[in-house]
Amino acid sequence: MSNERAEILPTDSSNRSAARIIIDAPAAKIFDVLANPSAHRLFDGSGTIQRSVSGPERLFLGAQFAMAMKIKVPYRIKNTVVVFEENKKITWSHFMKWRWSYELTELNSGITEVTESFDASAIPGYAKWWLGKTGAMVHNPKWMAKSLVRLKSMCEAEPIS
Repeated sequence: MSNERAEILPTDSSNRSAARIIIDAPAAKIFDVLANPSAHRLFDGSGTIQRSVSGPERLFLGAQFAMAMKIKVPYRIKNTVVVFEENKKITWSHFMKWRWSYELTELNSGITEVTESFDASAIPGYAKWWLGKTGAMVHNPKWMAKSLVRLKSMCEAEPIS
């Protein structure tokens, strides 16, 4: 396995963060993991996802899924998939309006570049308070890089069951 570390990318705003990694797996295999909400806890580098609470086994455009989370205090959050391009891009958002995205670019046969991004540029005031209180914007780049390394490890392993 090459490139064991994810690269934290510069962004044009303090309300955005992004990281990227190369994974020795086809985009379809990686996308299948990203589109399975019950798998999110397995590659979450933040340690905030406790478990999947509800949602389909495989996400699709407009799908809703809820997670039990914990950032200082336990809570539940319901997400809606707002972008879904099979094997290329998946984005979800929730009532605080920030967006988590994963973009997949197949570089060679079976080698995929994965970019994870967080965008809180269009969020309401109450959500800015939450991001500040939890320190999420400070931690997100490292958490995202850790998530991508875990995703890489999962996808480069033997077939996922």
